[in-house]
Amino acid sequence: MKSVLGISLICASVIGLPVQAGPEVGDYRTLPPDLAAAATAYDVAQFKTDRHGLEQWLSDDYVLVGLDGKNQTKAEVIAGSSDPARKTPYVALSKQVYRYWQDGAALGGTVDAKGTDHGKPFALHARFVDVWAKRDGRWQVVFTQIDNVP
Repeated sequence: MKSVLGISLICASVIGLPVQAGPEVGDYRTLPPDLAAAATAYDVAQFKTDRHGLEQWLSDDYVLVGLDGKNQTKAEVIAGSSDPARKTPYVALSKQVYRYWQDGAALGGTVDAKGTDHGKPFALHARFVDVWAKRDGRWQVVFTQIDNVP
């Protein structure tokens, strides 16, 4: 289920910029500027499978509950997302929902993605939520859950 890991990471990270950059980056203009910048950078890191960016934006204790219902660690998610046999050229976010408080936030929505995993095509339509925590003045994703939408 390598594709589940990669797709889950893409979905988990797709939350973005205070200015809409493209369908793969969320519209976070109503969020506090520091959270909006962090969410945007995380979306971009996911879409571009930027290992360094993912290391930065995912907390060390990060957990992803993936499409298969299994928990995955930060290391597992990053390893799966950076697999060169997985390509996801199309990601689009919609139906975004935000809630934030002083040192935390829940950012979610619907994600559509298309690509190939080890030569096999895939398409995804799912709902996700990323939980963010502000620790030592820095925003990081601490938890993601993603579920298929029928």
